[in-house]
Amino acid sequence: MSTETKTVDELRGHLVDKATGDAEFRARLIGDPKGALEQELGVAIPASMSIEVHEESEETAHLVLPPDSKLSESDLRAVAGGFERHPGFYNINW
Repeated sequence: MSTETKTVDELRGHLVDKATGDAEFRARLIGDPKGALEQELGVAIPASMSIEVHEESEETAHLVLPPDSKLSESDLRAVAGGFERHPGFYNINW
């Protein structure tokens, strides 16, 4: 499958459709998500990336939330170029 012009939603739809109609692919996707996706999409997935596949049932539903958009203190320091306000510097007007 060519992934060059596909959106994430299109890729997700393709994978769900294929897993719904192809029992062998579904089993591979559940047993080895990275391997199945790399083979199907023709891409290398970084070792640091975790991929989980869940099957919904009448007793189980899954809700996927986006990442928390709040920046941590260390993220804020990195964005500020490592600058931290010194306790002796207040209300500097340029």
